[in-house]
Amino acid sequence: MTARPAPSFVRDDLVPERRAPVTTTNLLRFVQIRLFNSPGNALLTFVGVALLWLFVVPAVRFLFIDAAWEGQDRTSCLAADAGQSIGACWPFVQAKITQFIYGFYPEPERWRVNLTFLLAAVLLLPLLIPRLPAKRLNAGLFFVAFPVTAFFLLHGGGITGFGVSWSAGLLSSLADSVGDAGRQLAASGEAGEFGTILRPVGGAIASIGDVVNVLASPLMSLRDRLQGSGQPVWYDFGLTAAFISLLLFFFSGGFRAGWGALLTSLTAFAGMGLIIAVMPLDRGGLPVVDTRLWGGLLVTLVVSVTGIVSSIPIGIALALGRRSTLPLIRVFSIAFIEFWRGVPLITVLFFATYMLPLFLPGNFTVDGLVRVLIGIALFAGAYNAEVIRGGLAAVPGGQAEAAHALGLSYWKTTGLIVMPQAVRHVIPGLVNSFIALFKDTSLVSIVALFDLLGILRASFADPTWATPTTLFTGFAFTGLIYFAFCFSISRYSLFVEHRLNAHRRT
Repeated sequence: MTARPAPSFVRDDLVPERRAPVTTTNLLRFVQIRLFNSPGNALLTFVGVALLWLFVVPAVRFLFIDAAWEGQDRTSCLAADAGQSIGACWPFVQAKITQFIYGFYPEPERWRVNLTFLLAAVLLLPLLIPRLPAKRLNAGLFFVAFPVTAFFLLHGGGITGFGVSWSAGLLSSLADSVGDAGRQLAASGEAGEFGTILRPVGGAIASIGDVVNVLASPLMSLRDRLQGSGQPVWYDFGLTAAFISLLLFFFSGGFRAGWGALLTSLTAFAGMGLIIAVMPLDRGGLPVVDTRLWGGLLVTLVVSVTGIVSSIPIGIALALGRRSTLPLIRVFSIAFIEFWRGVPLITVLFFATYMLPLFLPGNFTVDGLVRVLIGIALFAGAYNAEVIRGGLAAVPGGQAEAAHALGLSYWKTTGLIVMPQAVRHVIPGLVNSFIALFKDTSLVSIVALFDLLGILRASFADPTWATPTTLFTGFAFTGLIYFAFCFSISRYSLFVEHRLNAHRRT
């Protein structure tokens, strides 16, 4: 017996309309829903308004409403009436602005600083815009060509040689240092208790130095011939360019597939030759400006940008070394990271500035700013290594196993598969390290380098601008500069993070 189908139902009238949703577009509803929708939120709202009234309103009055904007000396920033309050002394900033930017850089040569800033902006902006083409060429110019050009623009000086001269000089110095060390060791063993051991060891070391000197003699002879020619820099440059280009040609596939590398190398050396000719580096270059005259925003940007850029490859190498299966590399990486993370940055700066010269050979000197840059790069690299290692640990092991199953080598697997995913995971941590490093550059003033804050403190000694508000105005101005740079870095990192995590957008 079959069941009868249920009778169908057809509505004769329309479903009544629902009530319209509560609008939040007007200001009153927005305040009611977002700020006073519960007793707790209402309390937080009142506390926030009170804090704004106590801190933000007086700061705005000090910086803008009650501030002095024009003047030639301290009198413009002093109240005429004893009972009248005076705000920020902006004429002080206007009078010292060039010192805040250039430090004690000679005024006739400040065009070199301006040109360096302009080149940095022209090369950096296309890198930050994803849709613009030629990213590889742009990156090569910014990370390789620009640092060399900026050094000769800011420091001045010229070039006395290239690969031949540098190699000959390095081998000659190495041979002399090793030979002198061996002879001193042998001499100390003549009257010492361990003479039977020290004399043969010292003689062997001295013999090594003599062997290196013999091996370097052809290069030194070639260097002497080049220096005796009419244009030693250009001849040495040509030999170096030819040697490196041929090496790249043969190691990239030779006559079968090395023509692209050869063309790229020759183009790069042609660009270097153009820079040498335009900046007369073969004839002494621009006048030398000692780094002790650098200061202000120039030193802050040089130290921070150099530390940020150079710490990334150091951190990647240490992170990979700490995960290595080779015990020697792993132990060295762990010891390096733990050592540099175990000492404060101020200790690193003091050691690089005052202690490092004591360990260098007699005639070998390193500029004070360069020593600080090396110390900051190593310090930041150790911290970035742990950040990157966290990203490497977040990448599933199956990624590398799949790449190996496809026949990719370790370096291709790391560079093409693992590292891009690891860096995407640790963008917030890396940017946090970059911002901290940018602010920590103020510590270089302790080792006699006048960064932005160092120049500011030095400018307070000028009696022409000695007022009760000068100190607060200067720190407010530098604080705004630091905030502008750090906030820009933070916002751009959010843009990059959002772009690289497109597959996770909801």
